[in-house]
Formats: sequence, C-alpha cells, structure tokens
Amino acid sequence: MSRAERTQRVDIVGAGIFGVTAALELHRRGHAVALFDPGPLPHPLAASTDITKMIRMDYGADEFYTALMEDAFGGWDRWNAEWGEPLYHETGFLLLAGTPFRPGGFEHDSYETLRRRGHAVERLDAAALKRRFPAWAAERYPDGYFNPRAGWAESGRVVARLLDQARERGIAIHTGITFERVAEGDARITGFVDRAGSVHAADVVVVAAGTWTATLLPHLADGMWSVGQPVLHFRPADPEAYRPPRFVPWAADSSRTGWYGFAALADGTFKIANHGPGRRIHPDGPREVTAEDEAWFRAFLRESLPGLAEAPIIGRRLCPYCDTWDGNFLIDRDPERPGLVVASGGAGHAFKFAPMLGPLIADVVDGTPSRYAARFAWRTPGVPTKEAARHG
Repeated sequence: MSRAERTQRVDIVGAGIFGVTAALELHRRGHAVALFDPGPLPHPLAASTDITKMIRMDYGADEFYTALMEDAFGGWDRWNAEWGEPLYHETGFLLLAGTPFRPGGFEHDSYETLRRRGHAVERLDAAALKRRFPAWAAERYPDGYFNPRAGWAESGRVVARLLDQARERGIAIHTGITFERVAEGDARITGFVDRAGSVHAADVVVVAAGTWTATLLPHLADGMWSVGQPVLHFRPADPEAYRPPRFVPWAADSSRTGWYGFAALADGTFKIANHGPGRRIHPDGPREVTAEDEAWFRAFLRESLPGLAEAPIIGRRLCPYCDTWDGNFLIDRDPERPGLVVASGGAGHAFKFAPMLGPLIADVVDGTPSRYAARFAWRTPGVPTKEAARHG
C-alpha cells in the first residue's frame, strides 16, 4: 500500500481556514482526523475570523497565483451552491492606479495577465471612474480597471460553516487545548504535547496555527513572524452611495500605498484596511489601532473618498498576518522532523484560496503530486520580498 493510500491518524493544530479545510479534505480521503484549538471557534483573534475578506485574482505578472485563484473560484461557486446561501458575493473588484499604467507596474501587469487569460476586465480612465463609481475622487486615479470575476466573502461565517461541516462529518474538534511542543519518538514526530502536559498521539501533526505558528514552532522564526495590520470600520451617512453597483470592493494604488476596502455592508459598516508592511506583534500581545493609524486613514479618505472623511468610526481591529519572508505560504513537511507538516504563512492573502487549501495540504500529507505545492515548499529564507500587491 502506498503512503497516499494508507490511513493515518492526523492531528491538526489550529482550526482556522488552513486547519478546517485540511481536516475536511483529509477526512474525505479516509484519514482519521482531529482538530485542536484553544477556542472558542471560530477563534476571535484569528485572521480569518472577520466580517469580510477580498476574493480576487489580480496578481500582477504572477500567473501562478492567478491560475490558483481561477481554480479557487470554482470552489467558491460550489460552496455557495452547497450551502444554500451565498457567503461569497461576486460584486466585482475595482483596481485603481495613481499614475497611468506602465509595463512592470502591478496594476498594468494584472490587467494584461487577466486579459491574456481571457477575463473580461474593463479599463477605466478618470472620466469613466467618475461616471460609474462617483464616490471616488477620480482626478487622483487616472487609470484602473474593473474585474467582474471577483468580490468578497463573509470570512468568519465561512469558517463557522466549514466547522459545522466538519462536525456533521464526524471530525473530532477539541477546544480548550493549547499546543506546547511536538512529541518526538526515536525517528519521527509521534504527536504533540499540550500545555497541560497531555500527549496526543498521531502519525502526522499538521500545525496550521496562523499567526501563532512561529511561536509554537520557534525554529521557523527566521522566515515567519506575526505582523499587525490596522483595520477600521466607518458608518457612512448614506450607506447606499457605497454599495454595488455604484461602489464595489477596491484597491487604490495598492502596490504603492496598500489601501483596500469593501462596499458598505447591509448594516452600513464600511471596512477599510491597509495591506502594507504592518508592524511586528506577538500574537498574544496587545493589538491596538493607534490615534496615528486613525489619522492616516482619515488623510486617505479626505484625498480619495471625501464623502467619508468625517464618517464616525464604529470598529477597530489589528488584523494579524502570519508573514513569510517571501510572501508565499508554507505548506510542506518539515525536512528535519518526519511526521510534522506546517500549513501556515498566509501573509495576508491566503483566505481567498480557501477552497484550494485543503487539497494542497492533504496532498502534502499524502505525498501526492500537486500542480501547486512546489511554490509553498520548504525553503531557506533569503532576501525579504512581498506579495505583488503589497508595498514596503
């Protein structure tokens, strides 16, 4: 019997989007799976436990992520159909540039990549932007495009629905358990030890602990760390002016500034965030959005979305990224610790690929060839880089 065909006991540490999708796929393949998390679930401090996440395939000239997202869209469509209510909302995505498109720029290369791959992206100059999306200060954005195959997901509700599916399928979910260290046998990892000293035996341990991963596995700290990114929620005086079709999820000169956000939700909440360098945090430490952050957000709104410049702030969050040195996820076996698989390093852009994460992680556990796994393989940290849409 091949490794991929052998039933294994797999303990997954972390029940966020990496962990729960891995549990569902490994269970589907016949493995005995258990999820472990400190809880409650969805964990309120996890990156995926949020009101919205962007679902887009705009990745500059990086056709790998574009292709991966094309496959992921099929999964989002399938989940919407299976769940009976759409938690992915295909409203489209507006990508704006503060200068005219030029080859080599993120916005230009995203547009050309999508066109070459057959997507119906619509180029917008400042005049078209003003007509179609009038809330924007169009004079600041002379170029851009609208991509209809994109939108947003109710991310916290997605995680909750996937956890419900796991329970329905008999996957054991253990809360109140905090990972302390792996349990080491003579030649391989044999499970993990929790903070209370209990040993949980397993053939394979998958650590999918998001922003906590490098604190749980300190040998990863050279190439993976926690970063906090500020998020603010505003209350527009006229929420309807910030809803589709007059307003859609967006990124504004994001490769240089990091700004992105969403349309107003049904309750009027308008979320805006920054996908930039962020600041290093300890995942269990304070997560504060500062007065300086708020002033920075207000300055952006005054310049780009003036109708929101004085809108009241109704929510604050420091979103935790599990950053990697090169912006790519880490989904692979630990080469020095047989029996340990790491599935983390979302670097602020993993959630959109949720339907693909479970199969990717399961292929690594099973040793099954994968079209995509090589990009996320174990690697030695080098010169720090960023995901294409992220400045700094």
